[in-house]
Order: sequence, then structure tokens, then C-alpha cells
Amino acid sequence: MKKSIRYKLFIATNVLVIFFVLFFWLLNTQFLEEYYMSEKKDKLIKNSNKINQIYKGDPEDIALELQMFENDTGANILIVNNKGKPKYSTFARIINENRFVQGDFYKESRKHMPGKNQDENSDDLGGSPTEQQTYFQIQKDTELKIDFLTMITVLNTGDFLIVRTSMPAIAENASIANRFMMFTGIIVIILGSIWSYLFSRKFTSPILELNKITENMAKLNFSEISNIKSEDEIGELSKNINFLSHKLDNTISELNEKNQNLMEDIERERRIDEMRKEFVSNVSHELKTPIALIQGYAEGLKSNVIEDEESKKFYCDVIMNESARMNQLVKDLLNLSQIESGYYEIEKNVFNISSMITSVLNKFTAIFEQKEVNLRVLKSENILVYADMVKIEQVIINYINNAVNHVDDKKVISVAVESMEDKIRVFVYNSGKHIPEELLDKIWTSFYKVDKARTRSYGGSGLGLSIVKGIQELHQNDYGIINEEDGVMFWFDVDKAKEDKLLLES
Repeated sequence: MKKSIRYKLFIATNVLVIFFVLFFWLLNTQFLEEYYMSEKKDKLIKNSNKINQIYKGDPEDIALELQMFENDTGANILIVNNKGKPKYSTFARIINENRFVQGDFYKESRKHMPGKNQDENSDDLGGSPTEQQTYFQIQKDTELKIDFLTMITVLNTGDFLIVRTSMPAIAENASIANRFMMFTGIIVIILGSIWSYLFSRKFTSPILELNKITENMAKLNFSEISNIKSEDEIGELSKNINFLSHKLDNTISELNEKNQNLMEDIERERRIDEMRKEFVSNVSHELKTPIALIQGYAEGLKSNVIEDEESKKFYCDVIMNESARMNQLVKDLLNLSQIESGYYEIEKNVFNISSMITSVLNKFTAIFEQKEVNLRVLKSENILVYADMVKIEQVIINYINNAVNHVDDKKVISVAVESMEDKIRVFVYNSGKHIPEELLDKIWTSFYKVDKARTRSYGGSGLGLSIVKGIQELHQNDYGIINEEDGVMFWFDVDKAKEDKLLLES
């Protein structure tokens, strides 16, 4: 099972606390009594040295210092001369002096005094008056059945200072210290566990937060940021992760945008390729018929298959008409190619669109009379616009030509101009059949013909509305078609001439 870093840190710190508590408890149980004994000896020696410095031979002179010695060390004090006769004793509370001088304790003690090699029956314990020596031994009191730590010191007067302290008291002190250590150790373990939990929680919280953020980063979710502000390595890591998250977010966003653009470019290239193939197919189809007619009628003229002048004229007219149709098709193709290539630059200037519409309609007068068109014109006489005059004239011509080609038996064509906020909208209406709603967007495509059966009869190539679309997109203006009650309305927008343009033109 996966274990978190918080759990591992909590266990590690707890183990460390328990280890040190047990380690110190073990040191106490094994070495505290010896250490206590050593400290006790040092203390006895230190106090005996003080007594030795002030002792002049009469214990009564230093009774206060001897009492302080006893209270400080918790020991019994005996001072005897070199013959073993007591001069000062606090042993009376425990043993009498005669028992000390005549008993086993006296015999055992004098073995460690200077001159111990002399006859045991001698009353003189020996030793130089100026010689100070100290001996320690563990003695057992046969009556009290207690072990004592005894220190025998030769004072500078030749007297002997004998200090005795109870061994069970030393052992009891060490035992009490060990028990106290055990109790405090339990408290330390409990407090250490609480501290370990709080520390591990506080220490690992920022790490867990950073881990969560990096998990989200791995899922490409860069919305979360780290709020850790500590001035240490974790704080630096937090700043670096935030920086990395920001950079990755920007980089991936840029990559996605570029990928999207690439996909759009690929899709556009695919559509262009399909359009190119369709364009080539349509051009081939449009050129095939006139070329075949021209070739056939030219071969007929060459072979003299006609005898009368009227047939000859008919053949020549067909060749000329089809040549003109091909010429117009090539012009339209070149015009459309320039517009759609993006290299064509429009030249805008201010002009009167009302006058332009009148001029274009005058060019169609013969055709209107031939087809008996009922022409209606609704416009003001002086409407100034700012655009490429040549291209806008071509838009009007294409719209009117399209209206003439598709007008029905009612033979109604109308041209209207409407002023808008900052645009002028031109409408060209012809009575006739509605264009199906699903085909309204397709009629602006090159070579698209709603009624392919009728196209040949009026010589249309299907490029007129495509050219209108290209010109309007160059001007960044709208265009469109509306199915009216009894016909079809085409429209386009052109920019109004502003005052600064008028001043510039004037």
C-alpha cells in the first residue's frame, strides 16, 4: 500500500524520539549508579580538602564547617589521631566509638592507613604529619548489615578524617532517577508524538499542495497556482512551479492556436485544391462547347459545305459569338483570379454613385428595349460614396446583367438606392423564380448555376456573382440576396463619402 510522505515523516520522528528516550534510559540504568558514585567520591574529596586546609588539630574550631560537610554530603564524620583515638565523631548515632576502635571496622580501616604494614597490635597508626593521602573502600557493617562507602584521609596534622556514607542511599538515588527518567520519557514520547504529527503535517502540507498542482499540470490543467510564500527551498520550488505552469499554459495555448491555424490551413488548402479541381473541370466544360462549335463551323467553311451567302454568314456569326463568349470567359477568369489572389489593390476615391447607375443603365437600354423590360429606378440624384469606382461599376453591371438573364415574363427590373448610417445600399430586383434557401450561399461560388439548362441560352458562365463577392470582400462591405414575393432582390453596400474625403477630393 502506498504510504504518504506525511505518514513516513511522522513514523520516522516518532521512532527517533522513542530511540533517544530508550537510549538515555538504558544509559541511566547501566551507568547512573557508577556515575553517581564517582560524583559522590569527588564531592567527598572536595569537602575533605576544604577541611584539611582549615584544620589545626582541634575539631571544635571547625565544628561549623564539619556540620556543613555532613549536611552537604549526607555522610557521617569521624576524626581520630594516629593512635586511633576519636577526637570528633558523628558516628554516635550509628555505632559507638569503642566498637569502632576495637571492632572489625577499625581493623579493616587501619589496613588502608599509612603504616598499615606495622603490627596490628601497635597503637600507632603511623604516617607523616604532612602527608595527605585518601583511600576509598566499600565496608559492610555486620550489625546493621549495610554496605558503606568509606573515605579515609590523612590530614595535614597527622590526624585521620574518616567519612562514611550509606551505599543503599546512593543506589536509591540512582533508582529514583531512573524511575523519574522513565516517567519523563513517557511524557516526552507522548509530547514527541504530538509534535511529530503537527510538524509532519505542517512540513508536508506545502509538498502535498505542490504535488496536487503538478498532477493537474500533468492533466494540462494550469488554473491552480501555489500560494506558498516561505523563504526556503520549498518557497523557491513553489515559485518555479508557478513559473513553469504559466510558461506551459502559454506554450500549449500557442501550440493549440498554431495547431488550429494549421488545421484551418490544411482544410483551406484541401478546399482550395477541391475548388481548383472543380474550377479546372468547370473551365474545361465552359471552353469545350465553344471550342467544339468554332472548330466545327470553321471546318465547314474550309470544306465549302455551304453554298449560299446567308449560311456562310450564319457560320461566321456562330464562330464570332463563341469567340466573344470565350473572350469574355477568359476576361472574367483573369479578373476573378486577380481579386481572389489577394494581390489586387483597390483604388478608392469619391464619386457619385447615382450618376454611375444612370450611366450603366444607359448601356443596357438596347437590351431593355429588346426584351421589353419594365425598368424602375428609385434613387436620389446626388449620392457620394468612397470606393473603387471601376470595381463598383462592375458589381452594378454584373447585378443588372444577372437580372436581365433571369427576369420572367413580367419583365420587371428595378434599381433602388437607400441611405443608411454610414453606408449606401444598392438594390437590384428582377421578377422571376425564387432561389431555394439551401442554394442561397452557393450562388456566390465560381461556375455555380442554379438553372444549368438555361445558362447556355443566355451565355452565362457562372462567374458574375463570384466577382461581386470578391469585390465586396476587398471593400470589406456586405452583400446578399433576398427572395421577394414575386422575384429576387440582390443588394450590396458601399461606404458613404465622409467630409474629410470630400475636402481631399476638392
